[in-house]
Formats: sequence, C-alpha cells, structure tokens
Amino acid sequence: MKTNLRTILAKWCIGLALFAVVFPNRVKARPGDPPPPTLQQLKDEMAQMELMMNHLKGQIAVLEAASSGSSASSASYTTVSAVSAAPAAAMPIAERSETPESGRSISVYGFAMLDSGYDFKTNNPDWFDVVRPTKLPAFAGEFAPDGKVYYGVRQTRFGVKSSTPTSLGDLKTIFEFELFGTGVDAGQTTFRLRHAWGELGKFGAGQTWSPFMDPDVFPNSLEYWGPSGMVFFRNLQFRWTPIQKGDSRLAFAVERPGASADQGVYSDRISELGLNLQSKFDMPDFSVQGHLARSWGYVQVAGMFRKISWVQTNATPALNISGDVFGWGVNTSSNIKLGAKNTARLQVVYGEGIENYMNDAPIDVGPRPNPSNPARPVLGVPLPVLGTVSFLDHNWNDKFSSSVGYSFVNIWNTNAELPADFHQGHYALGNLLYYPAKNVMMGGEFQFGRRVNRADGFNVNDYRVQFSFKYNFGRDFTY
Repeated sequence: MKTNLRTILAKWCIGLALFAVVFPNRVKARPGDPPPPTLQQLKDEMAQMELMMNHLKGQIAVLEAASSGSSASSASYTTVSAVSAAPAAAMPIAERSETPESGRSISVYGFAMLDSGYDFKTNNPDWFDVVRPTKLPAFAGEFAPDGKVYYGVRQTRFGVKSSTPTSLGDLKTIFEFELFGTGVDAGQTTFRLRHAWGELGKFGAGQTWSPFMDPDVFPNSLEYWGPSGMVFFRNLQFRWTPIQKGDSRLAFAVERPGASADQGVYSDRISELGLNLQSKFDMPDFSVQGHLARSWGYVQVAGMFRKISWVQTNATPALNISGDVFGWGVNTSSNIKLGAKNTARLQVVYGEGIENYMNDAPIDVGPRPNPSNPARPVLGVPLPVLGTVSFLDHNWNDKFSSSVGYSFVNIWNTNAELPADFHQGHYALGNLLYYPAKNVMMGGEFQFGRRVNRADGFNVNDYRVQFSFKYNFGRDFTY
C-alpha cells in the first residue's frame, strides 16, 4: 500500500509540472511578479523538467520492479538507463552490456641467452656450440684443426601461452620458437618452431613433446642439445588424455611417422643398379604414457609402436628389396627428490627402430645380408638401441646451483653397416650456476663427449668449457 501511494504521488507531481510548463499563460499574473520568462528560459526549464521526469520514471520503475519480485540487478540496470535519458524498454536486451567471461589469461615469456666457450677438440662446424657424439669426427682429421672459440645466441627463446574457459573445459594454447637452426638451416641463427599446440579438455593437437619422452629428465645445464641417451622429440600429434588427476595422467597419441635408414656396404651397388628406393609411411606412430606423481617425485612409463616401410619403385621379379619393419620401445623415467636441495633425473629406454625419437642417434633401419634369396639379397632390420640418463641437480643456496651427470647411447649395428658407422655415444657435464638477481642467470660448465665407431676401432673424445648468460622475461595478462 505504501508503494502504491508513493507511485500515485510521483505521477501527480509529474502532471502538475507538465501543466505549469506547457500552459504558463493559464496562470494569472499578480502585481509585483517578475516579467514572463523568455523563450530560451522556457527551453532550459523544459530540459530540466525532462531530466527530472526521467529520474522520477526510474524511481517508479524500481518500485514497481521491487513490488513484482524483480531482481536487484535488473532494477539497477533500469535506473542507470533512466538517468542517461534512455528508457529501459527502448534498449533491446541483446544490446545490454554483460559481465565479461572471467578466468581468461595470456602469458608472454622467453629469454635472451649468450653462449660462449672453447672447444679443445673439434666437431662438425654446423654444430659448433653443442655436444653431439654423432657429430664428432668419424675418422682422424675429418674436422681438423682442433681448438676453437665459439659464441652464439641460438638458445634465445620466445613464447606465448593462453588459457580460456569454455563449456567443454579450459582451452589452452602454446606457440613457442627459438633461434637454433637444424636440418637445412643447421649451423644458422634462425627461427625454429618448438611448440604449436592447443588442447581442450582431454584432447589436444599440434606440435609438442611426444608422450614417449619425458622433458623433466633434462638436467639444469648450459649445453643446449642435452644427454645423448635421452628420448627427446617434439612431434606433430593428436593426443587423448582420459585420466588427469593433479600431476598424474594417462595419455595416448597418434604421431607423425618418420625414420631414417642406412644402406651400408650395399649403397654403391644399389646406386650402380639404379634401384630407386623410396620411404613409405602408411601408418602413424602410436605412443602411450603413464605418469604417477607422488610427494617424493614421480615415475613414468611410456611405450611406442610404429611401422617403417620402403619401396623399390622399379622392382622386377628378379630383384625386389622393398620391405617393412615394425619398431617398438619402452621408456622408463623418474625424478626423485633427495632431500630439499637435490633432484635425481633418471631414465632407461630400450627398443628397436626408435632412433629418430632419441636425442642423438642416427638411423632406425640398417641392412642385413640375405644370401638365401637372390631376388631379395638384402633385408632392412630395425636397429636395437639402449639409452640411459643419470643426473643430479643440487641447490647450494638461493644464489648457486649445480648439475652433474652422465648419459649413454648404444646401437647394436648389423654386420653390413660401414665400419665407421656410429655405434656408441657418451655425454657428461658438470657446472656451477649463479643467480645474482631475479630472472638473471650466469655460469660456467665443463662438457665431455665421446664417439665410438662400429668396427674400425676409431673413437674420439671432445672436451669443452662454456660460459653462458641468460636473461628471462615474462608477463601475465588476465581479462
């Protein structure tokens, strides 16, 4: 009842004000009254009255909404519209402002890094600033002379991450590149894609770490390439993660296939006969990863299965060396916390025909003689490979840290490979890193690499010292 009386009173005031403005001559003037207002004054009064009317209409709408059970948020919206001289009913609902979706974020990050050092021996000049046993000389004097100073900024990195809430879960993306040229750009300082990845809920697609690998095995080192016996491969893939509980997960992926082969002692003969061999990949690689996290660290087991084929496009009934093999592998890895200041990074991997997933192993398929079949005198076989990683990261205090460890890769070659083909790679390092301020790191590192050939008795060691300076940057944006 109280609300109805206020409404009637407000409407009566509005009517009286309108009458006084619209019909000013109906009110009789008395002696001593001021002169009648001018036209401009009347217009000004009319504008003021319109503002007052809109304000009163807003109050009436609030009271009516309250009496009909309308929400406070709707009443508030109507009041704002009335004060701005735009009646609430005149604005379509679709045009009304809404609260932006919360929880969205973008992170920009990266670092600038200078590597400098001295190589006491020598290696392939396209890989002047890293330790890769496969790129050490395969025979005496191949990359002579020994001893050189090197500088590079190829580790410099830039990336962007995003997270957007959706009705299907968080949409996460990452785009990241560095300046370390490989492939046709080997030895160059140029853009190289690291990650181009998106995932929504349990599904992801793009390029990122293969589930067969464990990036957390990588030690806290200055050397860029990393342990030779480590599984290390960013691959194009489609991934499904049906189980994700904290840091524990189970993931499956279908990945882009690819492999390399060596014709060994038959390479000249194959060339003379004009046999046209082409690789063929008619099935993706399949990988699976199980990761179990605990307070002391984690353990991870990953598997790989793949098919590798090659086709002789000019095959005849008399000679056809086309074929295919299946590759497989099991990779077990772990990080173990040894007290508050130490982390052990461990990995053991074994398989056949999985060399292109390894950090530093040259070929997946090797030749094997097949004298019992003149039409197929040579076969391709997947090469067995064993890799190990064992490193310890230690934090001395909040300013200094160190990493020390060893890695090993061994390939069981066939007897038809060349005597100088790669057989074993050894990798080791030790460092002292200093963090003088937030986002700044500098330090020195001793590095060792060793190559062992298959059968000619040649092996070579490499020794280096490296000094690096790293400056991180980053900014998070939420909206």
